[in-house]
Amino acid sequence: MPVRIGITGHMNLTPASVPIVAAELRKVLAEYGEPLVGVSCLARGADQVFARAVLELGGRLDVVLPAADYRERKVKPDNREEFEVLIGQADNVRVLPFETSNRDAYVAANEAVLTTVDVLVAVWDGAPPDGKGGTGDTVQAARGRGVSVTVVWPDGAHRS
Repeated sequence: MPVRIGITGHMNLTPASVPIVAAELRKVLAEYGEPLVGVSCLARGADQVFARAVLELGGRLDVVLPAADYRERKVKPDNREEFEVLIGQADNVRVLPFETSNRDAYVAANEAVLTTVDVLVAVWDGAPPDGKGGTGDTVQAARGRGVSVTVVWPDGAHRS
């Protein structure tokens, strides 16, 4: 049975951080062996870097989209091509029953990821939770329910 690994992480990685984070993610994911299923909301930044790493390692990708309008409303023109390539390579795409991408939809998407994974990888600088469904909140929720969390924040990683 494949190990299911979810992702949470910062959307605003600096361009110089992306290859550093990608290398660390590949190393962490490779430790789980095959078969591997990555679960991602495909947000810009850490989610997409993770999705690419999963696919590069021969894993399968499951996507959870927070709302019906996510693609049109939240995927910016400069990221659309990358988003479309990744979603096109997904084995499964689940769209949550929210019409509008908003904080409630993002919290529900994080919950949907947590309820379907064995492990959560967090591309996280350690900033405290802010109660708004961000990376720190997702890490706290995972730990609270006993989901194993692996934090990835290699030397040289920064947020913009």
